[in-house]
Amino acid sequence: MRRRERSRRLPTDAVICRAQEFRDLLPERIFVADGAMGTMLYARGIFINRCFDELNVTAPRMVGDIHDEYAAAGAEIIETNTFGANRARLAGFGLAEKLEAINYAGVKLARQASDASAQRPFVAGSMGPLGLHMEPLGSMPREEARAIFREQAEVLCGAGIDLLILETFTDLHELHQAVLAAREAAGSETIIVAQVAVGDYGDLIGGASTREFARQANGWPIDVIGFNCSVGPQTTLEALEAVAPFSNKLLSAIPNAGLPARVEGRHIYLSSPEYMAQYARRMLQAGAAIIGGCCGTTPEHIKLMVSETHLR
Repeated sequence: MRRRERSRRLPTDAVICRAQEFRDLLPERIFVADGAMGTMLYARGIFINRCFDELNVTAPRMVGDIHDEYAAAGAEIIETNTFGANRARLAGFGLAEKLEAINYAGVKLARQASDASAQRPFVAGSMGPLGLHMEPLGSMPREEARAIFREQAEVLCGAGIDLLILETFTDLHELHQAVLAAREAAGSETIIVAQVAVGDYGDLIGGASTREFARQANGWPIDVIGFNCSVGPQTTLEALEAVAPFSNKLLSAIPNAGLPARVEGRHIYLSSPEYMAQYARRMLQAGAAIIGGCCGTTPEHIKLMVSETHLR
């Protein structure tokens, strides 16, 4: 992978980072993260074949408005719209050379929403898989994968995120490289959350068991492990309960609002805010330190999930 020298900070913006504040607070309380970004963009007419990450620079008002809605709903963590903003995925859209601008803009928009909110939610840099198979399943060497992850993590950290969330991974080998790269970029201060997606029967979609995930992650330089996306809150809860006895990390649970149904050409998620809130209560009882929503969730889902933390 061709790498080039770049500045680590936006030249015109002061970089604000609350990483140490978040690290100090996390062991003491429950945090509710925001919900889906892609679902909200799709509802605004953005087709699924678009690069959603590029909207940070081409439609910043739209992305910023969604962040604002989640902050107003009570989200205490706002994720940047950068899930697919690594060089490998951006290259598929011919946008690899815009990596720095897209990631910086993603952090800036989330930070602006945080600053405008009375409760000042923390800003999490979102990083997803590469969308390519790493050795031995594919042809990408692990060193190249790690370099790609580190490149994105460096930009996100340089822009001033408060924590990093590695999410929707299905291959533990790939997630391990992402973890190592993220820690190299972030240093020891920043909280790193590592999340995988599980299938109908509770194992990772890539084939590993949740127990194996917990066992391996116990030795990784991360702070939180958990589950996101997948097939809905029930499966996420079961996965959480399965790993809790074997993990020495804090736990997170950020499920989909169920599986989507296709209705008149649109994908509709059927899990109501009330249903998700009920499972939020159960995930907290299972030991989750961070809860939130993935695909199909909206500010209304998050608002009711926040209400469950207030009842504890």
